[in-house]
Amino acid sequence: MPYAPLLRTPSGPRRRSLLASAAGAALLVGCSADPDSGGHSTSVTDQARARAARDSRGLLQHYDAVLAAHPRLAQRLRPLRAQVAAHVRAFADGTGPTPARSSAAPSAAPATVAIPSSEKEALAGLATSERTLADWRAKDLLDVPGELARLLASVAAAGAAHAYLLAEGAK
Repeated sequence: MPYAPLLRTPSGPRRRSLLASAAGAALLVGCSADPDSGGHSTSVTDQARARAARDSRGLLQHYDAVLAAHPRLAQRLRPLRAQVAAHVRAFADGTGPTPARSSAAPSAAPATVAIPSSEKEALAGLATSERTLADWRAKDLLDVPGELARLLASVAAAGAAHAYLLAEGAK
């Protein structure tokens, strides 16, 4: 009697678990105190928002550099790039001049990032930038009040999803 073929189970998190994680993070942040409470000064909030906008602009430049070096990736990267551009706009609303990042970590995607000649390595580099920035944002959201924390959580979840999609594309 022949055995039925085994179905290949994909490795890594499933789309459903990524969405559940993002929703959980948003709910967790949504249950925080009043947006104006917690003793956060406006300057701390403004600095965090400006830093997030600057980091998103750096990531957007990284996408642009990969697209310029590897135009064949355009169909795959344009939707992700468009979301990063929306993140730049969301963080830039209401910010003044961009202050220097207060933590010791550099920006996730510096403007002078070197783009590998291999499409696979370029995708892996973008995935690393997305993952690193998502991790920073997940940590930063603990230090800011309500609405900005919710925005950081949402963008961090999107960045984690982008990192997963880019890493899968690099395989």
